[in-house]
Amino acid sequence: MKTSPVGIPFELILVSLVVALSSACDKPHQEEVIIAPEAPVFADPHSFANPEEVSITHLALDLEVDFGARSLSGRASLHIDPSSGADQLTLDTESLKIRSVTFGNGEPARYTLKPGTPALGQPLVIDLTPGVQIVHVDYSTSPSARALQWLEPRQTAGGLQPFLFTQSQPILARTWIPCQDTPQVRMTYEAIVRVPPELLAVMSAENPTEKNSEGIYHFRMDQPIPSYLLALAVGDLAFEGVGERTGVYAEPSVLGPAAAELSSMNQMLISAEEIYGAYRWDRFDVLILPPSFPFGGMENPRLTFATPTILAGDGSLLSLIAHELAHSWSGNLVTNSSWNDLWINEGFTVYFERRIMEAIHDKAYAEMLAQLGMEDLQATVAELGENNPLTHLRLHLTSDQDPDEGFSDIPYEKGYFFLRAMEEAVGRERFDEFLLNYFDAFTFQSLDTSGFVAYLRQHLVAGDESLEAAFQIDSWTDAPGIPANIPSVSSTAFQDVRDEIGSWSDGMPADQIESKDWNTHQWIHFVRQLPDPMSQDQMAQLDSVFHFSESGNSEILHAWLLQAIKNDYSPAFPNLERFLTSMGRRKFLAPLYTALAATEEGKKRALTIYRAARPTYHPVAVGTVDEVLGWNEQ
Repeated sequence: MKTSPVGIPFELILVSLVVALSSACDKPHQEEVIIAPEAPVFADPHSFANPEEVSITHLALDLEVDFGARSLSGRASLHIDPSSGADQLTLDTESLKIRSVTFGNGEPARYTLKPGTPALGQPLVIDLTPGVQIVHVDYSTSPSARALQWLEPRQTAGGLQPFLFTQSQPILARTWIPCQDTPQVRMTYEAIVRVPPELLAVMSAENPTEKNSEGIYHFRMDQPIPSYLLALAVGDLAFEGVGERTGVYAEPSVLGPAAAELSSMNQMLISAEEIYGAYRWDRFDVLILPPSFPFGGMENPRLTFATPTILAGDGSLLSLIAHELAHSWSGNLVTNSSWNDLWINEGFTVYFERRIMEAIHDKAYAEMLAQLGMEDLQATVAELGENNPLTHLRLHLTSDQDPDEGFSDIPYEKGYFFLRAMEEAVGRERFDEFLLNYFDAFTFQSLDTSGFVAYLRQHLVAGDESLEAAFQIDSWTDAPGIPANIPSVSSTAFQDVRDEIGSWSDGMPADQIESKDWNTHQWIHFVRQLPDPMSQDQMAQLDSVFHFSESGNSEILHAWLLQAIKNDYSPAFPNLERFLTSMGRRKFLAPLYTALAATEEGKKRALTIYRAARPTYHPVAVGTVDEVLGWNEQ
């Protein structure tokens, strides 16, 4: 199949353009669809790959999952364009055992596994001969592969079977598949995965909904994706549909409650399509993973991986599901070219997430989410420093820096407020038209900040000097801190909360706080905005009335435990230890361990807890907490 310079089959580009034009015809308010030119390929600082010379267009995997050895082994067959004329194919790898490299005709290939770096792994350089279309790499993964977490039965809800899941973002796909591990390269894929017959395998692809007796599963992903969206999970899993195109995978004991709580997914999908056009990935299913999953969610196409900490029992934390759904457009469909442009994925997704939540609830609800986001942004800028280059939207991380360093609230919330500022400047109708055209123009492509700014200036600013001045583009993309034109956020619901805090601080008993109709976001705001410091009596009074230390809502509990650490409220410490040892979500772990480490006594407590919990955390979380605590024990 002929491909473009960035490895996208021309046939797929043609199909996407037809879909885009068809979508435009269905929307009478939309102007002419602008088809963007291919983004130029450049040297990704976090990849050894050479897509500027030759790109992988399709991946075929044949893997066996060995829980005893904690290893995946088998073959990756990489399809390339023989017309590229390249004499070498360079792949990213990390800790892979390469057994052999052959061409599609069975001929052995000359290859070298060159020295690498701790941050990037090792380049696998394969000498190509003219006309080669397929390169087979036979390999196995290391038991310590950073993308893979192997769980013992005791770490699962069922307690009887082991579990495996992957986390490839940002550059960990190379630890379980030899690939061009850069978001510039998109490929379709297929896979055969062999697992113990009592387990089910699922991937970011077309998935089975029940186990088979052989334990052999076949997968296809016909839409081209970057390597960080490659995903695999294996465990005692079951499936329940919650809509025509939506469903939930989970361990059997978790499935019923999870499906009930995620029953609104189908409506979310419909609402999203009404805003920014057709969903291009066929199905949107969610896999509820064991608690050690290090993130809230991972937007693997067709099958979002999610933490069980979003299951609050009342659906109050499902903005995370809206976020991962929004990634089906911003991130999965239009992708950041490198991790220095992470905001291209995350800022757009937060904006779209809040639009979905507004459509499902109302504007006041979305404004509460925006207010919490503003608080997170302000706290992150204060923590990093207002002149820190990590507070730019466009980052300049180098090859010796892990791109994980760029993951903070900056690309998410500063990115969101940049888009919101533009919406407020031109009006929602015009901005929606711009974004709808943007998603169509860059469908199945990667884009960097320069590319977006050029498109923005051509198609939205369009030479309007007053609009250029109003947007202050450079202040958002390439200046630190919070720009002067950041939109104001005002939530009347939060003002009510602050009024009650004021009355309580002036002596009103906690049981007289008017909180009967508060939702989760109001409670989070309440706990965050409590006076600093508080006495033991004040903490105990609040805990006695509202039972914060025993909250089943992970977001409220997390906010309260931070207050408990700050105010040395010891009655909450047993629940703090339970929380830190029962889940591995980095969003919660890093702030709690950081708060503990602020005092000598707290750091001792943190190290004691971490010593027990560390073996249960995913390597992504371990790397973060190791740094927070200065962990150096073997």
